[in-house]
Amino acid sequence: MAILDRNWRCAIGELDIVAQDAETVVFVEVKTRRSSEFGGAGQAVTWRKLQRLRRLGAAWLAAHPQVHPPAIRIDVLAVTQPPRGAAQVEHLVGVG
Repeated sequence: MAILDRNWRCAIGELDIVAQDAETVVFVEVKTRRSSEFGGAGQAVTWRKLQRLRRLGAAWLAAHPQVHPPAIRIDVLAVTQPPRGAAQVEHLVGVG
């Protein structure tokens, strides 16, 4: 994927990453947790958060009229950073 934008902000919020995967524009939410005690990072993306990401994606596309993707999707990068050792990253493709 090629990064098109990072930490893009508008009046309704922020998109962590906007990327292009072939012909698809991907809006990526990055969630980080220290443990899975209260659920994994991916579980933090609720239905309400997905609705907000959809609105943010529409706002990003409206702000970039030169971009006309045939497809869009929402992905989540779920990062778990334990107290010791390497972080574990899970890429959840097409969550909403």
